[in-house]
Amino acid sequence: MKPVGRFGVAVGFVLLSGSGYFAVSRPGVPPEAIQSSVIHRPELIERAWRLPVATTFKTEITWQSNSSRCGPASVANTLRSLGEQKTTETQVLEGTGKCWTGICFMGLTLDELADVARAKTRRRITVLRNLTGEEFREHMKRSNDPGRRYIINFARETIFGAGVGHFSPIGGYLEAEDLVFVLDVNERYKPWLIQRQLLFSAMDTLDGDKKRGLLIIEDN
Repeated sequence: MKPVGRFGVAVGFVLLSGSGYFAVSRPGVPPEAIQSSVIHRPELIERAWRLPVATTFKTEITWQSNSSRCGPASVANTLRSLGEQKTTETQVLEGTGKCWTGICFMGLTLDELADVARAKTRRRITVLRNLTGEEFREHMKRSNDPGRRYIINFARETIFGAGVGHFSPIGGYLEAEDLVFVLDVNERYKPWLIQRQLLFSAMDTLDGDKKRGLLIIEDN
């Protein structure tokens, strides 16, 4: 990742004196921005958890272990929802050569995350970029199909006014309300609902010289 993605992570690495490892610090999003930008209304969240794909996550999200590992955490949660065995960040990353220090230095791009997923499942992995708003809407409708899973790569700044690139699984789509259910793997945010067009705008941003987009995991 670059500009908003990789650069934002890179400038956040702080060498802890005498500790022997790096900690990751990303630009903070105020709690009030989280509350005002997305929807956490209990009755809507409860309905969203009853969507066909969301139910496979069993209302349980394993949070990312640090702010650089949202991609591996998203894959781990998604594979678990599909009943596969490699369901932890460590298991997902094992043997891939990625994030071997415990931190994904510079973050992972959408293509890199797709390679990680391909190494851990025999299901078909597809990367989608440069979607139109209408194409994105059609995919959100299909996010309720239990035979497929979507992971979205989006820029937090577009939604919250601060933050950098992020990955999370999509739990489904409340079509009547035009709301997408994002299963945020960051414990601070927790799962939330958002107007489809705003989420599309956050996805339709550059990560280096490529657009962000969607990762699909589905049966062959």
